[in-house]
Amino acid sequence: MDMIPELVGYLAATLTTASFVPQAVMTFKTRDTDSLSLGMYSMFTLGVLLWLIYGIYLSNLAIIVANSVTFLLAAGILAVKIYNLLRK
Repeated sequence: MDMIPELVGYLAATLTTASFVPQAVMTFKTRDTDSLSLGMYSMFTLGVLLWLIYGIYLSNLAIIVANSVTFLLAAGILAVKIYNLLRK
């Protein structure tokens, strides 16, 4: 039974990270960020970074892997958003 919480953690990490991929793919493909909130993506990216740091402190692989991937995707989207804003 000790494996059940670990499996739940990995399943949750997989689902939440995978759900973010379509937005990232669309943003990288189209470069369209007009409908995305700079404030939301800034706070979200910082929050994911803090979850990653938390996971590192706990040495929790599910938290580390999920938030590493999500941070890279969110930071990429945020970079495109900032780039587009500076171009205008």
